Amino acid sequence: MARNLLRNPCGNEQLESWELTENGGNQWKVEDMPGDCGHDFCTEEVTKYFVTSFELCLKRQVIDLIEEGYSPEQLDAQPPVTVKDWFCGRTDCGCTYQMTSCLLDENKEVLQEYIHDPETLDPEADSSWRQVTHTFYDYGPGMRFISFEHGGCDTSYWEGWFGVRVTGSSVTLDV
Repeated sequence: MARNLLRNPCGNEQLESWELTENGGNQWKVEDMPGDCGHDFCTEEVTKYFVTSFELCLKRQVIDLIEEGYSPEQLDAQPPVTVKDWFCGRTDCGCTYQMTSCLLDENKEVLQEYIHDPETLDPEADSSWRQVTHTFYDYGPGMRFISFEHGGCDTSYWEGWFGVRVTGSSVTLDV
């Protein structure tokens, strides 16, 4: 099984290993599952999640694949790269979710990009945990880094942490 290259994907170490690229409103926070007006997660191993506030919150990791032990030859063979993320809303407030992942060359120029268009979750509809998955193929030689960024905000502009919740993120290479 491929290993997850993201560090601290579920918030067990608070916000460690994440670069906060947008930290609006009351800023990012880590809470325990299922949280106020929350939903149970599909596995008991995940006990925490990251939650956004009333202004845009985004966080990112840039993975150095050479530092992670991959050789240039392995990477130039263009192994499939799979990104996954789990997100949900609250039962009392709407929210938006977004995610962008990029395969980067040695100069951190984009080889291929996946953008999950901003998605609005309505608390009156189904705002339970859902997963987004994307696999990169045929991106050409030269990949040396992977950027993973996600987040969102609430849609009611409420003080506190009523925005999208994210956890269980992963980036894997099928080498």
